[in-house]
Amino acid sequence: MDSGRRIVRIGGASGFWGDSSVGAPQLVASGAIDYLVFDYLAETTMAILAAARAKKPEFGYATDFVEIAMKSVLREVVRRGIKVVSNAGGINPQGCAQALARLAEGEGVALQIAVVEGDDVAAQIAGWRAAGQLAAHTAGTVPERLLSANAYLGALPIARALDAGADVVITGRCVDSAVTLGVLMHEFGWHDTDWNRLAAGSLAGHLIECGCQATGGLYTDWEDVPDWPTIGYPIVECAADGSFTVTKPEGAGGLVSRATVAEQLLYEIGDPGAYLLPDVICDFRGVQIEQIGENRVRVSGARGLPPTDAYKVSATTQHGYRCAGTLVVIGIDAARKAERTGAAILARTRTLLREAGLADYRATRIEAIGAESIYGPHSQARDAREVMLRVAVDHDSKQALEIFAREIAPAGTSWSPGTTGASGGRPGVAPLIESASFMLDKRAVDASFVLDGVRHPVAILRHGGALPQAKGADVPEPPAFVDDGAEGVEVPLIRLAWARSGDKGNLSNIGLVARRPEFLPLLWARVTPEVVKRYFAHLVDGAVERYHLPGIDAINFLLHDALDGGGTASRRIDPLGKGMAQMLLDLKVRVPAEMAATLSAESREAEPRNAESRR
Repeated sequence: MDSGRRIVRIGGASGFWGDSSVGAPQLVASGAIDYLVFDYLAETTMAILAAARAKKPEFGYATDFVEIAMKSVLREVVRRGIKVVSNAGGINPQGCAQALARLAEGEGVALQIAVVEGDDVAAQIAGWRAAGQLAAHTAGTVPERLLSANAYLGALPIARALDAGADVVITGRCVDSAVTLGVLMHEFGWHDTDWNRLAAGSLAGHLIECGCQATGGLYTDWEDVPDWPTIGYPIVECAADGSFTVTKPEGAGGLVSRATVAEQLLYEIGDPGAYLLPDVICDFRGVQIEQIGENRVRVSGARGLPPTDAYKVSATTQHGYRCAGTLVVIGIDAARKAERTGAAILARTRTLLREAGLADYRATRIEAIGAESIYGPHSQARDAREVMLRVAVDHDSKQALEIFAREIAPAGTSWSPGTTGASGGRPGVAPLIESASFMLDKRAVDASFVLDGVRHPVAILRHGGALPQAKGADVPEPPAFVDDGAEGVEVPLIRLAWARSGDKGNLSNIGLVARRPEFLPLLWARVTPEVVKRYFAHLVDGAVERYHLPGIDAINFLLHDALDGGGTASRRIDPLGKGMAQMLLDLKVRVPAEMAATLSAESREAEPRNAESRR
């Protein structure tokens, strides 16, 4: 630990299990990092890993971390003195560490590998349930039959493992940003009550935890992002006061701008004044983002509060089975033909289920992909002449879904003209793995790390933090928009704002960033929770909340009960709400005529640039 060190440079090489193999080699070869961190785990990933370990006890971790990422950079990492932190351990972090140790031995390099343990609480939950003690520990509903249950640990065990001399730290389930915050706590000696610094370090981790999403990936103005094939993975250059600069390897593609970083800041944070993490409650409303050079953005101003005394636990359980069949329908009125075909498949198979003595489907969904069925009443493609029909059904019985799977292909000769695309064979029936979350008292979890065969307990203090009660009342609303009463002109929201969306279970998070500070009052006046609720009425069953982030001239919307259950529970083509920001950017917003004229002039000036980017 060297608290006097001016800058610590951390590269984010993975945003999920399945990210590109180019991240780690690119970052290591750049010579611009001291640490390499990887995020592999989503909530459903834990269930996938549980199933893998059930088949082979040595599995249960993200094998790509060892077999692809570390294999490609191990010698260079050791030669350059780069340390590595990864949550690739999944539900078998020791198995991951053993596989990495074998790789290192085979490469003839020495590694000190530490393993963080304590997140897997499934066995404890079973014991508490049997003893009638479960209610004393948990808040929320705990499924009866668990495939996995993992507490989201924080950064302190990672920091302690690095303090002890680890070259590589492998964790199971921890919050995504902890792999970065743990590095900074170790390097700068931040105490676990340095709330503002912990919030800043968590923000640094949040910005790089999704890989290229901070360097131009998913950016609203996608045509402005150069060289997608070589897009750069993100680097944060962090100072001891918590401020940091976001950048990428020199010469790599992509774009690091105020807007790309602001979009990622808003990604899946919920209430920006109370982003809950196990180490700190983060307040990002006053964060400042400043362009300080080409592909260099400085971030500062995060504030922190004491964390709550509970960990979030993500549990998975099997809830029956799912089958999704697809067909392609071509020709005039393709969407209507597809929808009638889907309805016929459901009607026929429901009859067959009754005849077999089986219950009706638990849930169904018909979608005409290509006809913008997810847009509902806002679709502009009902006249599409080529669509993909998708019919998804859930049932408690695998036998019932095998009947459904058998009845997809007959549509190719029985009903709509132009039906094709069934040559892939019958769709498969798969277990339906669903997630559930609840809170668990930190006293019930024994966090530790293992290094050189010795287990080192890590004391996690209970700081007694609580959720802020004001819910944004301590941040003023944007200045009132003064409407001149003129008729005005309607423009799509994308002309006024950038946007990014994502999910938290069944909740959709849509962040809007005003393209100019002076646009924010108009956005606040025109894009209200009521307007957003009406726009998404066909998708959103719950309330819509709105939050103001004055530091970056942004708005964050939370749409409750918006994703048909979310994650693997959802039957939609967009179960994670990734497209909802893009849909909202189509919303027509009335602006003064003078503003509309300015926007039109700017659009004409930008057109040659965009034309060039398309060539």
